Amino acid sequence: MAVKIRLKRIGAKKNPIYRIVVSDSRSPRDGRFIEELGYYNPLKEPVEIKIDEVKARDWIGKGAQLTGTVRDLFNKAGVLNKPAGE
Repeated sequence: MAVKIRLKRIGAKKNPIYRIVVSDSRSPRDGRFIEELGYYNPLKEPVEIKIDEVKARDWIGKGAQLTGTVRDLFNKAGVLNKPAGE
């Protein structure tokens, strides 16, 4: 089973909010997921990103693949830049 960390869209029309979730790559975008890692609100000023870094590092360590957008969000939040011990 290929596992990906990706965005799941929630919120109203023209008001997107995204959950950062771990899901099977074969599941639909807004379908079943294994675990929720945080959320991303692109419309707030400044942009609001909340990520559970411990869970995220755990899933990356288990081999979960990041989508391009999630990789950018993790870099912006500093999840990928920190050493594993912090």
